[in-house]
Amino acid sequence: MFGIPDTVAWATVQGYNDDLRLAHVMADAADDLTMRRFKAVDLKVDTKPDLTPVSDADRAVEEAIRGTLRRARPRDAVVGEEFGRTGWGARSWIIDPIDGTKNYVRGVPVWATLIALMEYGQVKVGLVSAPAIGRRWWAAAEGGAWTGKSLTKASRMTVSSVSNLEDASFSYSSFGGWEKTGRLDNFLDLGRACWRTRAYGDFWSHMMVAEGSVDLSAEPELSPWDMAALTVIVEEAGGVWTDVAGVKGLEGGSLVCSNGILHDEIIHRLNGTTIR
Repeated sequence: MFGIPDTVAWATVQGYNDDLRLAHVMADAADDLTMRRFKAVDLKVDTKPDLTPVSDADRAVEEAIRGTLRRARPRDAVVGEEFGRTGWGARSWIIDPIDGTKNYVRGVPVWATLIALMEYGQVKVGLVSAPAIGRRWWAAAEGGAWTGKSLTKASRMTVSSVSNLEDASFSYSSFGGWEKTGRLDNFLDLGRACWRTRAYGDFWSHMMVAEGSVDLSAEPELSPWDMAALTVIVEEAGGVWTDVAGVKGLEGGSLVCSNGILHDEIIHRLNGTTIR
């Protein structure tokens, strides 16, 4: 993969595969659905048992993706935020129909559809599509991380080379989750140590790490469908991801992404421990 120009026809890149092409097809359909319902005056919004909002667009997108997978990948399992798990097997598609529903229902354009494929417990394909801001990011294992309008018009992404927190840009989502998990003071300490902090939020924080425009991102409370697609993209861009405890896995309920150089110091600061 080394030596490939930054801008390429994706079809020429080793690691291109039918699963990633299918993810793009599903994302195109999702973008059409979400954009048609974005700011619609008749958008229906309900409150789920966990007190988070869900719109008719969330449900419609997940139903559409599940319908495509039933036809194209009938043996694969599907895990989605709105309708849970269907099927069992070595391959599972992990779907968040709208990451950033609170933004979506308030007319804020920062939201995205997240699609991931996991095989034998490892995320192999990830795609994030944010049509309201005109951005899409994707990756396949050992195929690099990419951003662009389509598979044939893409630029390769790489994380930054910033090596000191005092020079680093840190993106996050909110303060509330850090307070709830008892890490607010540690979170604030990390922010004070950085050159710049901005709450770009949700998927966007982590995609900015992948493309090198920020150097670290962290969220304290997440579900697997919030994280799966993001992790392979960050990793293929040369970055590192773990939960707040420093463990690499989707079950930890949190996500910290970085350019890798800063990761150990970030984890220590979030846990109030000293680097040895």
